[in-house]
Amino acid sequence: MIFSLDVRRARKGDCLLLHFGTKQEPGLVMIDGGPKAVYSPHLKPRLMKIREAREIKKNDPLPVDVLMISHVDDDHIQGILDLTKEEIANAAAHRPLMLNVFSLWHNSFDEIIGSQPAELTAKVNATFKTEASTGTVDLSDEKVGSVEEIFIDKNPGGNEAADAEVVGSSLKVLASIAQGFRLRKDADRLGYGRNTEFGGELIVAAQGKAPTTIADTLDVTVIGPMLEEIQALHKDHQKWLEDLKKQGKTPEEALAAYVDKSVPNLSSIVVLVEADKKRMLLTGDARGDKILEGLQLAGKLGQGDNTTIEIDLLKVPHHGSSNNLDEDFFERIIARHYVFSGDGEHGNPERESLEMLLKARKDENYAIHLTYPLPDIDRLREADWNKERNKQIARRKKSGKGEVREEWSPEDHGLVAFFDANPGFKKKLRIVDKAEPHIIDLGDPLAAAWPKLAEPSP
Repeated sequence: MIFSLDVRRARKGDCLLLHFGTKQEPGLVMIDGGPKAVYSPHLKPRLMKIREAREIKKNDPLPVDVLMISHVDDDHIQGILDLTKEEIANAAAHRPLMLNVFSLWHNSFDEIIGSQPAELTAKVNATFKTEASTGTVDLSDEKVGSVEEIFIDKNPGGNEAADAEVVGSSLKVLASIAQGFRLRKDADRLGYGRNTEFGGELIVAAQGKAPTTIADTLDVTVIGPMLEEIQALHKDHQKWLEDLKKQGKTPEEALAAYVDKSVPNLSSIVVLVEADKKRMLLTGDARGDKILEGLQLAGKLGQGDNTTIEIDLLKVPHHGSSNNLDEDFFERIIARHYVFSGDGEHGNPERESLEMLLKARKDENYAIHLTYPLPDIDRLREADWNKERNKQIARRKKSGKGEVREEWSPEDHGLVAFFDANPGFKKKLRIVDKAEPHIIDLGDPLAAAWPKLAEPSP
């Protein structure tokens, strides 16, 4: 049986294809499409190669069992919007569609908060520049920095780097509200059923909930978001609306009052996918502690702080951000393959996360998959480091308070130096090539069924 993850480069985001089934009855799950400039160079060519390999006729669409948007964020959703825009243009011009998507899995943010997000959208639009034709929000560094400053001032004594990431991640979710609306509209026009396996409702984890079976082959257990936390966020949203009316806050102050770790975490669909006794854990941008809680809720991880689960593949959450991981995360979720997506923008994947993995697993048998070469990742990580450092310096000059991180050091902060200093760890490294396919086979080799899928995309 085929059970393979096809990892695509996706800049700072995620773009994954899950192949399953047999050559006679193949299945396909698409997970995310990355930000802009990912669909055309990375996702579409691979879909065309799959069509070619399977010998799909020119006028027939490629069947897709599930198209899953794991996270309400531009880094995950924009590439899919580029796809649906092209498909809608094909339909309007009476050209054949490339895909036939049976089910779209997507939690829209208004459903997550249990309310129409008109006030949130108004505050985002009042703070940031919004492109009228697409609804895309430009999260400028200056404006994000103003919200960060308010948030950090109101939360003294915290970890400023972690707080800044909470603000950035939350704002990315809020800025993607319009993209979520557009995706729902596009899905309706293209006839994609939405969350059909869940009765059209939110995809959530709840105790005692049975796995969802796809094509009689894949068992999918929802690990997150968890229902009780969604309900808590509903209450928090209503309180925010009440406070907003009483206090007359500026848009920046209102957004700073809204952002929280729960916003990006509860926006992520986390699933454990099982086939033929093999398991993949796909995590979106969820927090590590919540992933562990969700595994326990689903009965996949024993109760207690020292219980462990062995799986075959882990898509490391939030592109390997250390602020999403605790020390015990890699000790408790033990995988044969670790996939870190991200090109270094926003600092991810972070060296601290890879240090956690090395500390937990040492020289055991496992592989590490990165979507870009180490020097390329370090180049963007250094740029992000310096940008954050300059913001901290400016904040210190203005208020006389706050920490300032040290100057970037390739030796102390770079991934190249870290892997060079740990040659055994470096041997486990696998880099996604910009031209060659990167397939992680957990079952029968995908290329044995379709040799063309081992060839470079057109």
